[in-house]
Amino acid sequence: MPNVFAEKTILITGGAGFVGSNLVRSLLGLDAGDIHVVDNLLSSERANLPADPRVHFTKDSIASDQVLNHLQDEYDFIFHLSTYHGNQSSMHNPLADHENNLLTTLKLLERVKSFKHLKKLVYSGAGCAVAEKTYDDAQATLEDAPISVNFDSPYSISKIVGEFYLVYYHNQHGVPAVRARFQNVYGPGEILGAGEWRGTPATVWRNVTPTFIYKALKGEPLPLEGEGLTSRDFIFVEDIVRGLLACAENGAPGDAYNLASGIETSIRQLADTINELTGNPAPLRLLPRRTWDHSGRRFGSTKKSKEKLGFAAQVSLRQGLERTVDWTRQNLKLIESCIQKHASHMPPA
Repeated sequence: MPNVFAEKTILITGGAGFVGSNLVRSLLGLDAGDIHVVDNLLSSERANLPADPRVHFTKDSIASDQVLNHLQDEYDFIFHLSTYHGNQSSMHNPLADHENNLLTTLKLLERVKSFKHLKKLVYSGAGCAVAEKTYDDAQATLEDAPISVNFDSPYSISKIVGEFYLVYYHNQHGVPAVRARFQNVYGPGEILGAGEWRGTPATVWRNVTPTFIYKALKGEPLPLEGEGLTSRDFIFVEDIVRGLLACAENGAPGDAYNLASGIETSIRQLADTINELTGNPAPLRLLPRRTWDHSGRRFGSTKKSKEKLGFAAQVSLRQGLERTVDWTRQNLKLIESCIQKHASHMPPA
């Protein structure tokens, strides 16, 4: 099949982040032309980006008028991945979430609404924003499932309102926008403590998988909120990147697609597997359920993405965790230097 990304000009917002930097590497391997990364490094590190003459970096928010004014109608593809990471940071500072998670989307769409060269704009949506809030048996979340108005965080609100704007700009202005709904992404390149302090310890302990792997490698007990009975759909970053590329190549403008494994895994199962892979002897530490989080069990349907995009996750959870544990071992010095940046803000252990 032809390589649709060869020699193309591509904009990636949030491109120095965990998913964005992996996407940059994949596009370089596909012989992309110029890749313009815009990232304010609020939750990412410049070191994530490969040194390649095709990669051009702008340290700023995509909501900056100066940055937007310099964007010209030259991009074949735009991947809009910038976000205010994540639920707890957004609850601590809803205004910062609005500025960095929603205003970014609206201002980018307003800038590109008249672009004629653009083939596809792919937006990173959030599966948590549309999943049913339940601790009972979960059903696979469909792309066209009804959406509740009861949200657990400003982050979820921003992500779903971002989708509303994408649909509006597609219908009103013809922006070729595709919504890619992420499940829980994990894998090499996710640096604990990346970026600036964002008000809560979630700045460091930002996602469950890298947190568990780091603590397990240190021989520490893994904290299980709600005794680990909650569940998520874990998808390896390599698969997410393949899904983003599939959305850019085959996604229908105006439509939404789950990027999911389709497998429900409890947090207890995740912890047990990580402890096994790392040889961590420490017992699990059982904690109360998070009072704000009503999304107890969830996973995404893969049917539509398989049929319409030809996309299916390929890396099993165990395989992905093995690779992530190896990467974490090899990058402990970098990870710990980023964690240490926030030491003065962190409460005593």
